[in-house]
Amino acid sequence: MYYILFYKTVDNYVELRAPFREKHLAYANASHARGELYLAGALTDPADSAVLVFKGESPKAAEEFAKNDPYVLNGLITEWNVRPWSVVIGG
Repeated sequence: MYYILFYKTVDNYVELRAPFREKHLAYANASHARGELYLAGALTDPADSAVLVFKGESPKAAEEFAKNDPYVLNGLITEWNVRPWSVVIGG
């Protein structure tokens, strides 16, 4: 099963994320290496949100990721939520 973690970002997110970007990317890469995080990236035009796709038996990996993400911990994410995604083509 896939789970999508939706992030809503602060204004000026692209500029404000710079001090935390290296830690965030290391954190995301570790999750990807464990086989939890499948795809991830910020949305653009406008840069006001991000989407991270997790694969697993439950939403736990996505929820734990959000709770411990340097971007969340440092106030760059104003809200987040996880939704199950029923993939019917691909994956």
